[in-house]
Amino acid sequence: MTNSFRPKLPDFSQQKPAVETTQGIRVEVRSQYFPPESKPESNLFYFVYEVQIFNESETVVQLLRRHWVIRDALGQVEEVKGDGVVGQQPVLAPDQVFRYVSACPLWTPRGEMHGHYVMANEAGEEFLAKIPKFRLGKGSHLRLVKAEA
Repeated sequence: MTNSFRPKLPDFSQQKPAVETTQGIRVEVRSQYFPPESKPESNLFYFVYEVQIFNESETVVQLLRRHWVIRDALGQVEEVKGDGVVGQQPVLAPDQVFRYVSACPLWTPRGEMHGHYVMANEAGEEFLAKIPKFRLGKGSHLRLVKAEA
């Protein structure tokens, strides 16, 4: 018998999202500090974030690639590029929404992220959908997520 520990993911529903709309693609992001994976004594701070991508255009689109710019409190910048998100390259029909949750480790208790998705429309034309800048922060003003055993 294995005893596996699974931390509870945060409830983002009460947070106001950061929002950006580009060519009918609305991207909303919410983030929270995530104590179950963090080790503050080792300067390791985990943040989870929820992204919702709304296709408000009149055409089918596909998310092909992502490009994140991550900046910590010391001004160190890391760029992350890759195909799709969470192992998927979702296709969104008009009025469809794609939601995913991911995480970002930082060596400082604060930082920020932004970037863009490379999308393609039905004609195969690629365009950039902006990901809004949002803050990552550990502090008394942020609601902490409790772990479930």
